[in-house]
Amino acid sequence: MGLFDRVSRVIRANLNNLISQAEDPEKILEQTVLEMQDDLIKLRQAVAQAIATQKRTERQASQAESTADEWYRRAQLALQKGDEALAREALARRQSYLESANALKSQTQQQRGVVTKLKENMLKLESKLAEAKTKKDMYIARARSAKASQQLNEMLNRVGTNRALEAFDRMEEKVMQLEAQAEASAELASGDEVEKQFAALESGNNVDVELAALKAQLTGRSPALPANSKNSSAKASIDEELEQLRSKLEDG
Repeated sequence: MGLFDRVSRVIRANLNNLISQAEDPEKILEQTVLEMQDDLIKLRQAVAQAIATQKRTERQASQAESTADEWYRRAQLALQKGDEALAREALARRQSYLESANALKSQTQQQRGVVTKLKENMLKLESKLAEAKTKKDMYIARARSAKASQQLNEMLNRVGTNRALEAFDRMEEKVMQLEAQAEASAELASGDEVEKQFAALESGNNVDVELAALKAQLTGRSPALPANSKNSSAKASIDEELEQLRSKLEDG
């Protein structure tokens, strides 16, 4: 494989990694909700600014009307004093303020419409944001569950590939073998115990014989040996052979 091929593979791997990270559902949902929250904050600021502008325009319209009324009273005063020119000038200024008041009132109506529209959009965005948060939590939970299932499946596949289960089977067989050896050792130990009991019995008989011989020595009498003892058998055999030898000598 050439150098350019290796570089190309590394670049593709990095791009795939970036794409995979970019398509992470949890990150995308979190980012989307954050963007919606930012939009809602901006929309609330716009609504507050529009309301403030509307209030200011209403105050300006009210002030223009008040000023127009004031110039009307001045026109009346000038006319009462016989100054018709001054009265005419006062009426002209009154007219100018009335036109300004009417224009401001018209602007106020438009601003009210803008504020109403902004409030409607704000309420819609708040509703969509609440819905998005609910869906975000649900989708994130589903995504995490899917990832956990995928990781579990991958782990099970790795366990099968590494033959870990076979190791457990071998250990089970080893344990069974150890248990069988322990049972055999117990049986052997039980057999040895029986041998020990018989040895104790036989050892007890010899002690009794020696004890009887010791008593006989002390009393000056020969001890009574059992009929089935080895010494009695040997003496009888010797006596029989001696009798046979005597018979041979007499016949000769």
